Amino acid sequence: MLLDAKAWLKKIQALTLPNPVKIMNVCGGHERSITQAGLRSVLPKNMSLIPGPGCPVCICPEEDIYEAIQLALKESVTLVTFGDMLRVPVNLPHREIRSLEQARAAGADIRPIASPTEAVHIAQKNHHQPVVFFAAGFETTMVPVASMLAEGVPDNLYVLMSGRLTWPAVSMLLDSDEPGFDALVAPGHVSTIMGAKEWAFVAEQYSIPTAVAGFTSESLLAAFYSLLRQLIENKPFLDNCYSEVVRDSGNPTGKRCLKQVMKIVDANWRGIGIIPRSGFVLRENYAMHDARICLPSYADNSRKRLGEMPAGCDCAKVVLGKIYPNQCKLYGKICTPRRPIGPCMVSDEGACRIWWSSQKKCSGFT
Repeated sequence: MLLDAKAWLKKIQALTLPNPVKIMNVCGGHERSITQAGLRSVLPKNMSLIPGPGCPVCICPEEDIYEAIQLALKESVTLVTFGDMLRVPVNLPHREIRSLEQARAAGADIRPIASPTEAVHIAQKNHHQPVVFFAAGFETTMVPVASMLAEGVPDNLYVLMSGRLTWPAVSMLLDSDEPGFDALVAPGHVSTIMGAKEWAFVAEQYSIPTAVAGFTSESLLAAFYSLLRQLIENKPFLDNCYSEVVRDSGNPTGKRCLKQVMKIVDANWRGIGIIPRSGFVLRENYAMHDARICLPSYADNSRKRLGEMPAGCDCAKVVLGKIYPNQCKLYGKICTPRRPIGPCMVSDEGACRIWWSSQKKCSGFT
């Protein structure tokens, strides 16, 4: 019989934790569910839930956003992208255009979309105009982009790629001197595509308890209980607590489509740096739709050096799970969803935006 949230919570509260425990979640959707449900307030005091690098908007490299802004401003193109990307600021003086939203206000043809099919429809309706799809996101987003290209798109549709894989960021944290967590909640949406087995390395290579979770309180609490039991018994393994959706090997059609259209390269993550084999780019046989090949280049390598977070912004520490959002000096003061300074305050999957929206007071690290 499936347990409800209260039953899982009682099972967790009945456990004896010998030491403080830090559990990281690397999915913005998980952080939203955890925060909105107030789970931190009802879990044992020596159990900390840490948001990690689970928001693609937050880690989208500044040079990619800058390139999209300049392309939209200086070329006769229509640029489309997922809505959250419009408001992400880059490090420029306030008198200059610092976001796609500001570029749109300055006259650039920039349109928010909710799915790749919208990009195709816009290109079909404007067949004399180049349409550039600025595609940022993790595996869950990249599969629809790959499917769009595999099915065939209008000749005037180009893709400015900024896709990332999730697991290499976790691997990077685990290889660091201070990973900062004792157990991992693996992302549910990514696992539906890539499979639960993609996260087996965390338990097998690093002896870190791991559980795939869904987005209900029941699924998350089941994952927390599994992780705590693994820690108490010192028997780390991968537990799939989202088996109604996630299969061990994931979605074979989606994975096959990704492999057909995209290849994996080293890639920059904003506030983190280069992570080996963590980015998607288009394969050579799709070069005719690669904006970086077919359109004038506005790539600026100096943006990579300037790609840290804005002065005083601690979004990088939030993304790496080093601090909670409300421990940033700018949080809720000069950085709010209405006027975001850092990218974590922009997206609905950004930890700072989630915490602000929930209006809950959460304690810091112990």
